[in-house]
Amino acid sequence: MPRGNFEDKVVVVTGAASGIGQATAIAFAERGAKLFLCDVDHPRLAGTVQAVSRTGGEVHSFHVDVSNRDAMRAFAASVHERVPSVDVLINNAGVGLGGGFLDTTLDDWEWILSINLLGVVHGCHFFVPNMVRAARGGHVVNLASAAGLMAPPDLAAYSATKYAVVGLSESLREELREHGIWVTTICPGVINTPITRSSRLRGSRAGSRERIIQLYQERGYGPEKVADAILDAVTHRRGIVPVTPEAWLLYLLKRAVPNVAPHLVQRLVERRFSRASGSRKKT
Repeated sequence: MPRGNFEDKVVVVTGAASGIGQATAIAFAERGAKLFLCDVDHPRLAGTVQAVSRTGGEVHSFHVDVSNRDAMRAFAASVHERVPSVDVLINNAGVGLGGGFLDTTLDDWEWILSINLLGVVHGCHFFVPNMVRAARGGHVVNLASAAGLMAPPDLAAYSATKYAVVGLSESLREELREHGIWVTTICPGVINTPITRSSRLRGSRAGSRERIIQLYQERGYGPEKVADAILDAVTHRRGIVPVTPEAWLLYLLKRAVPNVAPHLVQRLVERRFSRASGSRKKT
């Protein structure tokens, strides 16, 4: 698939109402793809549809909760009524949860697992078999996180889901290779998206939302950078893709100095939060 030419390619994006999902949908639309988008926030998804329509691309949108298997089954059925299979499946929908294990409730665990992990499983379960039967190859892109490469102590549940996505993607990559279907894992890093405002925060993180928002805003990396990474990954069949410099740093540290890396990461996080807090006090 040459970059810039996704004409006649069918692309599914979950969680397309905002952030990375929205930017990715627009990026593929600008390159001629036919889009099938879903999100649990259907009013905001309408904004993505309008943006895609302005590119002249064909787009279909659906109100879907990726954690609900019946909803995902119906979504896939609606897509397959229009096309026999998709070319690119992007499992992007996800939520955030900040807090240590001792501060995380079982309800929190069920909530985040149902979206961040089972949402990806549902996407693969209901779309990949048709891709295999079509026998024309394709690409699956699963959104993980830098926290799926190395887990800070205050992201126990979130990291668990993202590690799981990394592992699932590695296994799928080997299983689907013989069918000409490639699997990419995207690990963005610190990206300024609405997830900073919608994440659940527990324990010591409960009062830190504004600092988190400020940290991400000051970082200056928008979702378009992730969309570009996804386009590049699909074009060049990349495996695991860290996006931001800190994501690459975690990826390399984990492999080079696995025993030291977690301590370095924790110091980096504490320093970032300290700077954001200090900047806020001066304003």
